[in-house]
This record gives sequence, C-alpha cells and structure tokens, in this order.
Amino acid sequence: MSERIWSRIGTEEDAYFNIDLAGTEVGGGGLNATLRDLARLGEMMRNDGVANGEQVVPRAVVDDIRFNGSSEAFKPAGYVTLPGWAYRNMWWISNDDHGAYMARGIYGQNIYIDPKAEMVISRVGSHTVAANTATDHLVLPAYRAAADALMAGTV
Repeated sequence: MSERIWSRIGTEEDAYFNIDLAGTEVGGGGLNATLRDLARLGEMMRNDGVANGEQVVPRAVVDDIRFNGSSEAFKPAGYVTLPGWAYRNMWWISNDDHGAYMARGIYGQNIYIDPKAEMVISRVGSHTVAANTATDHLVLPAYRAAADALMAGTV
C-alpha cells in the first residue's frame, strides 16, 4: 500500500496497519492514519482513482466498488441502520441518488465520499461501542445534510 497508493496521493504522514502475531498486516482493518491523509485517500477515490494527475487506482476498480455492490445480497447481514446499502471490496455503498459510499472503521472512523456533491468527509472516532451502528443515526444524516448544503450553495 505504501508504494502503490500512499506515496502517490500526497500524504503527509506514514500510515500503519495492525499486524498479527506472525507480523503479517491485517489488510481488512486496522489502518492507522491521520485525518487529513484519510481525506486524501477519499479524494483520490472521489476522483476515479486519480491523485496529483496520476491514475493511482485503476478507474475500473473504483467503478467496481461504486456500482457493483448488491443491496439484495447485503440485506441478510441485517444492518438496520443501512437500509438499501451494499458492501463491496471493503467499501459501503449507499445506493442513494448521490452515489455516496464510504469506508468505515470499527469505533466510528469514516471516509465518506459523495460524488454528486463533490465532497469527501474524513472522520476519526473513539466511540465506546465497537460498531458504527451506534453512531449511524447521527453521522449519516449529517453527511447528507452537508452534501445538500454544498449543492445548494449555503455553505
């Protein structure tokens, strides 16, 4: 990740993955990074995989994440705070009219991308409950309200 993505998106700080007892990175979670660098990752995704004029992640990969998540396949997971959403390649897809999608950390960390509003929100958190369902009812409407305000020109 350092060579292929992190060093190419203009990050300011090193990031770290948690490792297991054998010293292997746990790529399915445990990314530790600054708020600004997480926002840079989100901005690269919002720009179809492009950062600093360079194709960092293939557009086909970004499109696969954004457009191939199935809400029907995701429904049995029972996420009551995410009706109509889907999950694809470690990203959560809203399937809303803005095409919003996000990366979600265990204690409330988020990278929220709203392509229609041309907006990325990066959030760090340390909620006492190890599940985003504890904060979804607050943050998801706030993210959408920010997007709507940007689009209306009231921000």
